Amino acid sequence: MQPILDSDMMSSWAPGVFSLVCFSTAVLVLVAVLLFISAWLGEKRPNPEKLRPYESGIIPTGTARLRYPVPFFLVAIFFLIFDVEGAYIFSWAAACESIGWAGWIQMSFFIIVLLLGLIYIWRKGGLEWGPEKH
Repeated sequence: MQPILDSDMMSSWAPGVFSLVCFSTAVLVLVAVLLFISAWLGEKRPNPEKLRPYESGIIPTGTARLRYPVPFFLVAIFFLIFDVEGAYIFSWAAACESIGWAGWIQMSFFIIVLLLGLIYIWRKGGLEWGPEKH
C-alpha cells in the first residue's frame, strides 16, 4: 500500500474525485450560463395564441374532465398483462436450454394460470366491449 500524496490527488492524470468535481462544476456553470443567456436574449411577446394550451395538435375546447368508458381501461390492463406475459415467455425461451425441465414446468404453470384468468374474464363478460344485446 502506498501513501496518497497531495500532489497525486490534484494531478489530472490520476483518476479521482477531484476531476469529477471539476467536471461537474464546469457542466453546471455552463448550463446555468446558457439558460441565463437564452432567457436574457430571447424574445418575449406573449399573446393569447401563445399562451393557449397545446395538446398533440388538438385545440382544447370545453372542460378537461372527460369520463372514459370502462372498456378503455380494460384494454389498457389487458395489454399490460399480456405484454408482461410476453416478456416472461421470451426471456424463458432465450434461457430454456440452461434451465431445463424445471423451467419448462414453471413456464407451463405460468401459462396455465394466465389461461385460467383469461377464461374467468371471458365468462364474467370482461371481453364484451360492444353494445349490449337484449
